[in-house]
Amino acid sequence: MNIPQVVKRLLIGRAMRSEELGETQLPKRVALPIFASDPLSSVAYATQEILVVLTVGGTAFLYLTPWIGLAVVLLMAVVVLSYRQVVYAYPSGGGSYAVVSSNLGANAGLVVAAALMVDYVMTVAVSVASGVDNIISAFTGLADYRVLMAVLFVVLLMAVNLRGVRESGKAFAAPTYMFIAGILLMVVTGFIRMAFGHNPVASSARYVVTPTDHNDALAGFALLMLALRAFASGCTALTGVEAISNGVPAFRKPKSRNAAQTMSAMGITAVVMFAGITVLALTSKIRITNDGCQLVGFANCASAPQQTVIAQLAAAIFGGDHSVLFYYIQAATALVLVLAANTAFNGFPLLASILARHRYLPRQLHTRGDRLAFSNGIIALALVNIALLIAYGANVNSLIHLYILGVFTSFTFSQIGMVRHWNDLLRTETDPGVRAGAKRSRVINGVGACVTALVLVIVMITKFTQGAWLAVIAAAFLYINMKAIHRHYDDVADELAIDDPKRALAHPGRVHGVVLVSELNKATLRAIGYAEMLRPDNLEAVTAAVDGEEVEQLERQWQEFDIDVPLKVLDSPFREITKPVIAYVKGLRTDSSRDVVALFIPEYVVGRWWEQPLHNHSALWLKSRLLFMPGVMVISVPWQLDSSRRGGDLDRRAPGAVRRGEPSPWSPLCGAEVPDVEHGLA
Repeated sequence: MNIPQVVKRLLIGRAMRSEELGETQLPKRVALPIFASDPLSSVAYATQEILVVLTVGGTAFLYLTPWIGLAVVLLMAVVVLSYRQVVYAYPSGGGSYAVVSSNLGANAGLVVAAALMVDYVMTVAVSVASGVDNIISAFTGLADYRVLMAVLFVVLLMAVNLRGVRESGKAFAAPTYMFIAGILLMVVTGFIRMAFGHNPVASSARYVVTPTDHNDALAGFALLMLALRAFASGCTALTGVEAISNGVPAFRKPKSRNAAQTMSAMGITAVVMFAGITVLALTSKIRITNDGCQLVGFANCASAPQQTVIAQLAAAIFGGDHSVLFYYIQAATALVLVLAANTAFNGFPLLASILARHRYLPRQLHTRGDRLAFSNGIIALALVNIALLIAYGANVNSLIHLYILGVFTSFTFSQIGMVRHWNDLLRTETDPGVRAGAKRSRVINGVGACVTALVLVIVMITKFTQGAWLAVIAAAFLYINMKAIHRHYDDVADELAIDDPKRALAHPGRVHGVVLVSELNKATLRAIGYAEMLRPDNLEAVTAAVDGEEVEQLERQWQEFDIDVPLKVLDSPFREITKPVIAYVKGLRTDSSRDVVALFIPEYVVGRWWEQPLHNHSALWLKSRLLFMPGVMVISVPWQLDSSRRGGDLDRRAPGAVRRGEPSPWSPLCGAEVPDVEHGLA
């Protein structure tokens, strides 16, 4: 039994055939939680981020909250309408990267791709950390295990996504719909209480907030900057909006229409929840700060965690923090925040796959795994996030400043690209109906470009010194590396391009066959037999004189078995194998540059992991050096040991492979008795 394969099948499931890809395409009800869980769940902390910024001046500036909230709602509407145009114009997916690359050029496309990849990483980190915060709000005793819980959630997300898009959608659909139902129930209940004159009151309403800046100092430009900072923080509600445009190919037909309808449903739901939470947070007089010690009367302010806005609202509306509905809201919020990272686990591997297909990232990222998911991209995203969460202690306030910069970079470039797309269409299109639609879409995308560009400037100014500069450096690093990877692939393609087929197929002058030997055994005889079968111009066996007694024994056995291949002993005064062999091989090619040396190396195939370090070290080191020598072909001749047969794969061995103990059809010495395999070069 192959234990690793059994474990893999239990965790990931059976391998799927390529033609089953169509079965993984998604209906709208499943696509919504997969692609929209990030923007939907962002409402759980977007209002909180606005309040945290405004309380820098105590409670004096909370009157700005509804205006900032309204600005975020309008921005959400503009962005959703703009991206609806994208899914119709680019049904093949790729989202912002495809739009920008097609209309603004490859370099602009790479800027967007780098920004999006950084943002996808931050989506996972912020969502998971925020989900852990909500768990700690309900169970404060878990505060010491914050980082451990965050890491475990990332590992869980990775494992579920490795099972494939459709299965991850089934797993994540219920928590997303539970969260939507819970928040809408809380909002409706809160508004009903307000209508009857029973406004909910938060547990933190009794605290006085100590301002960190004097109120008289925050006037004019300083007040404007404070409002802009709060607006930039509230814009976290828009993260992940573009994910649907990236994943249009994953929808069932008609793909564009289904994707556009899903985007509309997402936008309406997110706006209703965000607006409701913001109004109720102000009505219930929630007090939440970046530093708990700003709250006068808050016990153990240096160590005790503050309850999140969602937790305080649920407690105020549903009758305390021990009610059933309070725990329901907290559980649903924590789940959907953690699972919101699934938006990135779908978007990042898909974008990485497109970039790899265009030769900007390693080609392994374009390969689908057993479950037809882009497994390498999923694993890479998980590993980066584990490192990030550990480095930042899974602290939302520390991570949030690295967030949303990439979102608005992609928003802005994408909308500018769409304006150019409609301009190009209008130059050639003559149908009045199509032209009218294109003009309408151009206006929508033009407004979107102006608004998102303004927000990008605001985010850059207000968040750069607070940590966003790290996101800029990360995006620049990705951009430079993607350019370098593309340049490498282009250079390789140019080098391997066939300019003269006859010259490329020209035969070498002579083939020198060399069998590397350390002792005489069945593996050695197989290598000799295989080399003879290929009929090189000349063939000899070579050994390095590392131990005099062993060399003498080898020469005696060579004569005893009457092997007609000459054995050459290389002098090795410093007891090395690699240098003498390399020097000898180099010497064989000095006569003619068209000559080729075929070096045959017997190697042992083992079946147990702990046997791997016991064999093949000299062979591996020698091969790694010889691969850099022109005109040298390194040929491994495997010998399967008993343990490899017990691994269960021998029955599927290549044609012509021979079990240990069977006579080799390649060797004229197949009937000879030779020593068993014990040790040596292999």
